[in-house]
Amino acid sequence: MTTTAEPLNVVLCWHMHQPYYREGLKGAYHLPWVYLHGIKDYSDMAAHLERHPDMRAVVNFAPILLEQLDDYAQQMDALLKHGKPTQDHMLNLLAGIERIPSDVDSRLRIVQDCQRCHAPRMIHPYPAFHRLLRMIGATDAAGVGSAGLEEHLRYLSEQYFLDLLTWYHLAWLGHALKQLPLAQRLLKQEKDFSAADRHELLHLMQGCMAGLIPRYRALAERRQIELSMTPYCHPIVPLLNDFSNMRDAQPDAPAPQASGYPGGVARSRWHLQRGVEVFERYFGMKPVGVWLSEGGVSEDALALLDEMGFAWTASGEGVWRGSCAKSGCREEDVNTKRGLFAPAKIDGCRTRVFFRDDGLSDLIGFKYSDWHADDAVGDFVQHLENIAGFFGKEAGNRVVSVILDGENAWEYYPDNGHFFLDALYAALPDRTLIRPGTFAEQAARLPARPMKRLAAGSWVYGSFSTWIGSDDKNRGWDYLVAAKQAFDATVASGKLSAEQTGSALHQLAVCEGSDWFWWFGDYNPAGSVSDFEQLYRTQLRELYRLIGVAPPALLDVPLSQGGGWAENAGTMRRNAG
Repeated sequence: MTTTAEPLNVVLCWHMHQPYYREGLKGAYHLPWVYLHGIKDYSDMAAHLERHPDMRAVVNFAPILLEQLDDYAQQMDALLKHGKPTQDHMLNLLAGIERIPSDVDSRLRIVQDCQRCHAPRMIHPYPAFHRLLRMIGATDAAGVGSAGLEEHLRYLSEQYFLDLLTWYHLAWLGHALKQLPLAQRLLKQEKDFSAADRHELLHLMQGCMAGLIPRYRALAERRQIELSMTPYCHPIVPLLNDFSNMRDAQPDAPAPQASGYPGGVARSRWHLQRGVEVFERYFGMKPVGVWLSEGGVSEDALALLDEMGFAWTASGEGVWRGSCAKSGCREEDVNTKRGLFAPAKIDGCRTRVFFRDDGLSDLIGFKYSDWHADDAVGDFVQHLENIAGFFGKEAGNRVVSVILDGENAWEYYPDNGHFFLDALYAALPDRTLIRPGTFAEQAARLPARPMKRLAAGSWVYGSFSTWIGSDDKNRGWDYLVAAKQAFDATVASGKLSAEQTGSALHQLAVCEGSDWFWWFGDYNPAGSVSDFEQLYRTQLRELYRLIGVAPPALLDVPLSQGGGWAENAGTMRRNAG
């Protein structure tokens, strides 16, 4: 292997994101993923970094997630101190604030909700939890519609459902929380969980939720991690700016009927500015870089980042290849991926652009979950050392960008990825050929690679096809355009007070988030499509209510059905084979 003068720079960037799950600005939480990922993944990811102080990384937060984490912590505190119900049905049932219902349909919903996880890793390892479901025929194969289930549900005791709810939340505890004495006691107890038991569990969960943001802030203040952000409600900025940004990678795909999103550039700027305000409120600092939602970039989006003084952004390998094609890069540099491992400086822009190594990122996201942790880490490190050897003495001026979700992969790993991440974080700082770091450091230090043009696209397939260009997704955009036109007309009429305009503007931002469009389409699981398309229509109806305009009748009709199978339940997309 060629000797390197300096080690190869490696940036691990974990993107933490959940969409806005409340029905309107003050309604109930439609889905529980913010607090469940909080007690499992956001907690464990902080714990791994705290346990390995020599490990460096970037942690990216969507501002709308930060607000929801804070809101859950406050609501759970009020529940425990004052008995005030939360806006989350599952938490209220666990606390006993809501009684276990007696009707079959409501009981069936509890059983269904308590199966929302990857059963092989989160139900089957716990015989008592698995037994509760098997005893009523709610197995993985039979589902919850098996013969005789309704009769079982009708006559089961309330304690059965309280035990099921307790086990579901125990299963969702991260590895670090599971090691605490209380969690260990409840896991061993297995059944007959009392109100006191459940309140102790809720206290543990609330303490975790309240501590998440301070823990990440402390990691950043001691410069172990860089914290970055996504625009406020996680919109696809290039599509807000101009629908024609889809054409770089989808030249022949059908487009929405609307020619574009009204005032889209101003809305993109608003999401960036609001995101910075929220980020500074929670972390006490301004972010140096931005992971635009889904790595969705375009030249007009990059111009906005330049305008706001951001040092870096990042996208996927497919965007890099498209940009190479538009810029006339050397074929050898593309084939060997030599140009992938350096920040790019696009003509006329100061903000540096890093590009994700899809293969290495997808190994963590999809492949290593079935490997022994030591083998997986050995394989990953070997890939990095091969790249270091390829560059030789130039390795110190190169950077490998590994970017993926910080929450969705781990339920497919044993023990929430504990052994893999523990071994990875021990190995990377210890290797002489590898130097973990942050994007802010690399943007300031590394020589940038000139690139004439930036292709418009995202980290998923290098295109925006996950969010636009098919019937259901385009229909979703047309619904949003119509709502924005109604919003603009009402604001222009002067009928709304400043307070009403502010509420409507916030609700509009929720409707502009990317996640609705991610889930529309027949290839996604029907249950998830139903969850998100119902909530999307609810959010649009609420926007119309806030501006005093009757919502169109089409918002009463399902927008998308789903019905397909998607890897990792559709929460992530694989780019490399």
